[in-house]
Amino acid sequence: MHPVTSSARKGFTLIELLVVIAIIGILSSVVLTSIRVARDKGQDAAVRSNLSGIRAQAELYHDANNKSFANVCIDNAGADVKSIYTLVWGATLAGGGNAIGTGPTTELQSSCNSDDALWAAEAALKTGGFYCVDSVGGVATSSVALLQSSADLDCQ
Repeated sequence: MHPVTSSARKGFTLIELLVVIAIIGILSSVVLTSIRVARDKGQDAAVRSNLSGIRAQAELYHDANNKSFANVCIDNAGADVKSIYTLVWGATLAGGGNAIGTGPTTELQSSCNSDDALWAAEAALKTGGFYCVDSVGGVATSSVALLQSSADLDCQ
C-alpha cells in the first residue's frame, strides 16, 4: 500500500465543508444585521425630512385661510390649498407605519394638533421615539410622544 499524498487527494472533507459553511453563515448574519440598522436609520431620516418640509405647506394654508391654522391638520382633499394632513401621514408611512398607525412589529403613530394661531405635528421613528415639529420653528426628538392631547401645540 502506498501512502496518500496531498496531490493525490481530491475534494474536501466533511469537516472542512462544515467550517466554511459556518463562517459564511456568521458573516452573512453580520451583514444582514448592519443592513437592517441602516434601513431603519434611513426611514428615520425620511420621517424627519417629511415633517420638516410641512412648514411651507402650513404657511400656504395659513395665508389662504384668513391667517388661521385652524383645521390645518384635517384632511381637505378637495381644497385649493391643501392642509398638512397628508404630509403627516406621509411621514408616518416613511417611518414604516401604515394608515391605521401600526407597523409590522411595533405600533407607529403620528399626531397633528392645531388652533387658530399654532400647530404641531409628530411622527414615530422606526428606531424608537418621536420627532416633532411646530409652527414656531421648534423641533424635538423625544423617547415619548410630546403631543399627548389636542391642547399640545408645541414641541417643548
